[in-house]
Amino acid sequence: MLDIKWIRENPETLDKALAKRGAQSLSSELMALDEKRREYVGKVQAAQERRNAASKKIGKAMAAKDAATADKLKAEVAELKDFLAQAEDEERRLTRELNDALSSIPNVPLEDVPLGKDESDNVEIRRIGNQRNFAFQPKEHFELGEALGYMDFERAAKLAGSRFTVLKGPLARLERALGQFMLDLHTTEHGYTETMPPLMVRDEAVYGTGQLPKFSEDLFRTTDGRWLIPTAEVPLTNLVADEIVDAKSLPQRYTALTPCFRSEAGSAGRDTRGMLRQHQFLKVEMVSITDADTSIEEHERMTACAEEVLKRLGLPFRTVVLCTGDMGFGAQKTYDIEVWLPGQNTYREISSCSVCGDFQGRRMNARYRPEGEKSTRSAYARNGST
Repeated sequence: MLDIKWIRENPETLDKALAKRGAQSLSSELMALDEKRREYVGKVQAAQERRNAASKKIGKAMAAKDAATADKLKAEVAELKDFLAQAEDEERRLTRELNDALSSIPNVPLEDVPLGKDESDNVEIRRIGNQRNFAFQPKEHFELGEALGYMDFERAAKLAGSRFTVLKGPLARLERALGQFMLDLHTTEHGYTETMPPLMVRDEAVYGTGQLPKFSEDLFRTTDGRWLIPTAEVPLTNLVADEIVDAKSLPQRYTALTPCFRSEAGSAGRDTRGMLRQHQFLKVEMVSITDADTSIEEHERMTACAEEVLKRLGLPFRTVVLCTGDMGFGAQKTYDIEVWLPGQNTYREISSCSVCGDFQGRRMNARYRPEGEKSTRSAYARNGST
């Protein structure tokens, strides 16, 4: 969530940032709503001061046995009580309306993010490894998996419907081994703390990382109102929600291997075969919580950690920076790492690393207190998948 104070001070910057993302200008609407809300905050405070002052005078009038003055003051207090009830209700309504509006605004892209409308405008920044030349037409992963009997889409559909896979034998062991390898790499060499978080979370958690309220259709919800996590980013980032983190403990780095659950709303007809765009899949996630000064440096470090996985596996890949029109809702900047798939003769996203600034920290009410300062600041977060 963006800071309304920052918006008041930088309305043109906000509108330019929204234009880069292909969204309409909102600064005037937001500032008008905030002005009205602050007007009612002032009315409430003034009425409370008058009520408190009148209440004190009632005691003095009673002590002086001035019944007429006391009655007049009591009437004034009663009138102020009624006014306050209405004014406070209106202040709360305006605050909710402002927060709802702020919650639907995407993050502001960093200045070095390339302009663009969609993935065709993303910019490749490096390419690692050589694409292998085959003397035959390489098969798709699902063709190999089915031919070997290690992928069973038919039985998966019988059990759960479309966009699920049953892995068997060596392929099931390979997935388990890959997850173990990534966790070991991140924890023993990259400084992350392995974590086993809940796979179901409350509204506050998915709001904190930006999935709610705008992207609820992409999620699965249980009958008791919890949400199945779409990524371990949600519980890992929210570990510091509603906390004041010791600045000396930063950066805090967490990693987890979890099942992820996504409805894939809007993906009809795309990647209908194979293991892409599944409703359920395993993923290793990295999350880092830092102060403002090290946010960008930590993002570059995290991306390098994700790239190291593919280097160790000997897989050719490229890293691209997403354009303004292709970035996620909460991101200031995103690197996608795309691995070469011979069967498709193209690069496909295998990892995504985003820096979010204080966007999530503000939504989660996660703060830190810089050394030597009394005031707190919103924590800075970034996330990456491997």
